[in-house]
Amino acid sequence: MDSINKVPKKPLLLAKVKYNAKDCVQINRKENKLILYDEAELYYQDIELRAGIIILDYKTNEVNAGRIEKDSVLVQYPFFKQASNEVNPDSIRFNFDTQKALIWNSKSGQNGMDIFASLTKKQNDSTYYIKDARVSTAGKLVGDEEEGIDYYFKVRKGKIIPGGKIITGFTNMFIADVPTPVGLPFAYFPSTQTKESGFIIPSIGESNLRGYYVQNGGYYFALSDYFDLSLIADYYTNGSYGFRGDSQYNKRYKFRGNFSFRYENLITESRGLPDYAKSTVFNVRWSHSKDPKASPNATFSASVNFGSSDYFRQSINQLNSPNFLNNNLSSSISYSKSFPEYPRVNVSLTTAMSQNSQSKSVNLTLPTLQATMERIFPFAPKVGAKKGFFQNINFQYSGRAENRIITTEEALFGPNMFDNAKSGMKHSIPISTNFKLFKYLSMTTSANYEEVWTQNTVRFRDFDPITNTPAVKDTIGQIGAFRQYSLNASLGTTIYGTFNFGEDKKIQSIRHTIRPSIGYSNRPSFEQYYDTYIVDAEGNTAEYTRYQNSLFGVPGRNLSNNMNISVGNNFEAKVKDKDSTATELKKIVLLNNLNISTSHNFAADSLRWSPFRMSTGLSLLKSKMSINMGATMDPYALSENKIRINTYNIANGGGLLRLTSANVNLNYSFSSTQLEGDNDNENELNQREATSGGGREDDLFGKAEDFSDRRMNAEDDTPAPTYPSYRSKIPWNLKLAYSLTYNNSRGQRDFSNNSLMFSGNVDLTPKWKVGVSSGYDFKGKGFTYTQLRFDRDLNSWRLNFSWVPFSDRASWNFFIGIKSGLLSDIKYEKQSEPNRTY
Repeated sequence: MDSINKVPKKPLLLAKVKYNAKDCVQINRKENKLILYDEAELYYQDIELRAGIIILDYKTNEVNAGRIEKDSVLVQYPFFKQASNEVNPDSIRFNFDTQKALIWNSKSGQNGMDIFASLTKKQNDSTYYIKDARVSTAGKLVGDEEEGIDYYFKVRKGKIIPGGKIITGFTNMFIADVPTPVGLPFAYFPSTQTKESGFIIPSIGESNLRGYYVQNGGYYFALSDYFDLSLIADYYTNGSYGFRGDSQYNKRYKFRGNFSFRYENLITESRGLPDYAKSTVFNVRWSHSKDPKASPNATFSASVNFGSSDYFRQSINQLNSPNFLNNNLSSSISYSKSFPEYPRVNVSLTTAMSQNSQSKSVNLTLPTLQATMERIFPFAPKVGAKKGFFQNINFQYSGRAENRIITTEEALFGPNMFDNAKSGMKHSIPISTNFKLFKYLSMTTSANYEEVWTQNTVRFRDFDPITNTPAVKDTIGQIGAFRQYSLNASLGTTIYGTFNFGEDKKIQSIRHTIRPSIGYSNRPSFEQYYDTYIVDAEGNTAEYTRYQNSLFGVPGRNLSNNMNISVGNNFEAKVKDKDSTATELKKIVLLNNLNISTSHNFAADSLRWSPFRMSTGLSLLKSKMSINMGATMDPYALSENKIRINTYNIANGGGLLRLTSANVNLNYSFSSTQLEGDNDNENELNQREATSGGGREDDLFGKAEDFSDRRMNAEDDTPAPTYPSYRSKIPWNLKLAYSLTYNNSRGQRDFSNNSLMFSGNVDLTPKWKVGVSSGYDFKGKGFTYTQLRFDRDLNSWRLNFSWVPFSDRASWNFFIGIKSGLLSDIKYEKQSEPNRTY
């Protein structure tokens, strides 16, 4: 009976743990202790403990762990891990029953936030108390030294909630172990990299034009795993203010995008002063893209950059050089749908807007509906190649309906916005075929039919001699339509010529490819769509077409009967490869697409020949330098009044052709990695994109700086490169863009453009980077927009300084702050705002 009712003993902890040691494993049953020495390990449930020595009291279920001494040096520091929490102390005492612990000189990491505490008390899994601790994002838990600690916050007493936050009493910052006056009576340190809602700490400073300011302060909303929202505001003591809203969203395998709205009310100087000015600017940017996997036959995309035309010039919270040097803002929202069944049909609906920041004009299509059908070969076999004239006959259809509004910024969204709106639709049906002639000639013939619908037509009433009433234009509000067609034919071939120099030569052969082509096009006169009206009492008449309000142009009035001539040339060479192990010759393009073209209009009464156009391109230095050249030459001479006349230039005492225009564009990109034969990382040196909404992707116009979002200026986490001794190899890159344009259409012999743009970046040391973007206008004899950049990697801090030394954008910007996103609000920044009154 006693044996049945006897309560079983609780099994010893010793039977549940796994343990191991290199030197000694001793079980002292008298003292109920397990002693592990030298590379000791102990595992229990989700607990992992490694140390030089571990002593487990399996009667009280407590464990002590510490270091051991070897060669007068303390080694094998304890490592304690429970679930995802890790601690590297000097010694630790832990109770398996209460889950409480005392930890001395601990070194722990909380998702990027490192904590060094002289004493830590583990109350439970969700609460730790620390005393005399240092908190930093710059440490490395190695040995008994905090390597790489260039700053920390000294915490006298604090509380840690693992995976959440650190709450402390009085704390102040130390830099290089030197205390600073930057301190707080209490503090909160985030210790998680997950998105959480919270305040955005503003920057406080002084503007040379607007007084003191509180800038870029607000609140961040982590609304869900799919999208977020940040609201930021600025205020200046002279009354200027601004606010911004930014949101990013991402649904995996569905869509992603971002939205930004910015508004600034700007006041310069104080009321009553000569330079006082007030203005408002705004900007809306939206980018959206759909994952093709979501629905392969339908797409929706948006790229919107809409706002005040002078936003990028006036905004005081960014210095966006690539955008303010761009005169156009473009926006588009598009939806397209494909019907894959034969014949395939594509339908798209697009709304687009183009703004010119100089003229403040706005071109808006609201919307454009476009439909296209793939080519149909009605006489071709269903299987096998198409041969001959009839089997290659094909046709397709495209239709475009559009509503276009051309207005100004002031009238946009106003009551008169639609006064000059035009609507119309255009249908096109091209029919073509191609076939071989005499084996070597390729013949192509085509016909194109167009039908244009207009929303209204016009009619002019004749001058009334009785009432002396002038001619009046009436708009007839009914749909009108006109039809046009054209015929085309072209004949071409390809001729190859090879010059061999011998297998013992470095250049073994040069191949010349010639592609001559001659074509004929005919477009009749559609004069049936034109009428005349009497304009005055003398009976003078004027011609007009009732479709002059057409969105897609007016019917062709003149007969066009053209012969088109073009010759294309390519020059390639085969040379021996420098690599002696190469088995094939190396092909080099000497001259790419040397094209010459002109046309002759048989129906013209005079000036039948159009100017000759010649263009070509070169690619040199392993495709790092590209040169594009073009020239236009006219066979006709100029009169004394510099007007083109129907007299050949050679008959007027000149040459066979008269040079009327020419252009040369050169682009060159080079870097130190190319000298070493490594091109993989050529574009990775100091590359940052311009902000969305236009501008150049390179830095020839400088690099953009958004003071409200320093993330775009932050460097990535790529480790700093290592360099050989004495800095014998310094990474650098260089970009050049040269442009030259010559005009002589009226004998002016003028270089309208002659400029050189350049940008370069140099890594002076693994942590010092210097960059410059500038240019020189040889015609204007002056430097173009210039920007100097300095970046310093301060281990856990980063420093940026940019300077525009002259022009109406003259300014400088300084920033220093902690790299880690956990403490990114600890920063200092100062800007000198450009004086836009110049």
